[in-house]
Amino acid sequence: MSPRRNRPRGGESHDERPGPAYGRYGGGGDTESWQGEEWSVRPVSGASAQGKRYRCPGCDQEIPSGVPHLVTWPEFSGIDDRRHWHKACWNAKDRRTTRVQRSRNAPRH
Repeated sequence: MSPRRNRPRGGESHDERPGPAYGRYGGGGDTESWQGEEWSVRPVSGASAQGKRYRCPGCDQEIPSGVPHLVTWPEFSGIDDRRHWHKACWNAKDRRTTRVQRSRNAPRH
């Protein structure tokens, strides 16, 4: 018996696929420039964050447990500077205002 083939016969290898490394959740990470700094951007599937809730700095809404999102931090900073963003909020970060309007009863996390 011959060994199993790991590559499709069509000739397309895994490395030839277009798109960024974080195109789907669970992939690798990337580096982006924002506000004059380099930021590390890593997708999180949400499965590893069961029971945890985060607040997105882009929309000030809660990211429920188990929801895929992005974790970002400045390239040369510590672990305390990590922030959890909705993917859409991170992509729209340059189009948002600098001040988030909260309702009176909204928690401040």
